[in-house]
Amino acid sequence: MPALLLLCGLTVTAIATWRGYINAREALGPLTHEGDPTRAAIEAARPVLARARVRRFLRSAAISLTWVVVAMYGLFLASAAEMAR
Repeated sequence: MPALLLLCGLTVTAIATWRGYINAREALGPLTHEGDPTRAAIEAARPVLARARVRRFLRSAAISLTWVVVAMYGLFLASAAEMAR
């Protein structure tokens, strides 16, 4: 049983860390590129939370943090496996 917990914990940690990295990269991508000047001027006239870039950033950042929480759960499983030995 401890070996299975360790294997599952390490697998969950690896997958969740990778997914969290991908979503963090997606969140920061639109903020680093300037984009079309006309579109940027139109977006600047909107309220902050109504802007597509901001909404996309917040959504991707929340998903990324969720994956980080899942990765921490994987680390918990791995540590529980070590305690069970």
